[in-house]
Amino acid sequence: MDDLSIYQLPSLWNTQDGQTIEFKDLKGKPLVVVMIYTACRTACPRLVADMRMVEEKVSGKKGKDIQYVLVSIDPKNDTPEKLKVFAKENGMDDQKWLFLQGTEDGVRDFANIMAVKYKQINPIDFSHSNIISVFDRRGVMKYQKEGLGLVGEEIVNKIVAVAKN
Repeated sequence: MDDLSIYQLPSLWNTQDGQTIEFKDLKGKPLVVVMIYTACRTACPRLVADMRMVEEKVSGKKGKDIQYVLVSIDPKNDTPEKLKVFAKENGMDDQKWLFLQGTEDGVRDFANIMAVKYKQINPIDFSHSNIISVFDRRGVMKYQKEGLGLVGEEIVNKIVAVAKN
């Protein structure tokens, strides 16, 4: 396993379906990952829309076998049940979408790897980075795009290229 692979992270994660997994369970699939929280009313809805748009454009270019992963930065409130409802409400409830709840330490470790900064600013709100990250089949980060509403050919082409390798 590559030294930079997220598959080496020892943390456990709960999926929206109530399963417990480790990142190494995703080995072999390219990953497109963002960090969000379900109570967010500002940036996260845009980030979720960007992920749906990325998936739509990538699947149109024959980008298959890609796992789209949304990791909660609010593990206290974003339970698997809440993540499942959020996934359904956002039309992201088939197998290619994976929502994860971790421990506070696991989320912080993962955020550090992704260079995502976040801070709780009150009981229900966080200030956070808006970054889409792309990992290859070995769990090594190959590309990042920061910002909102930036779903262009560049990110789609990067994802498709990673998926072909």
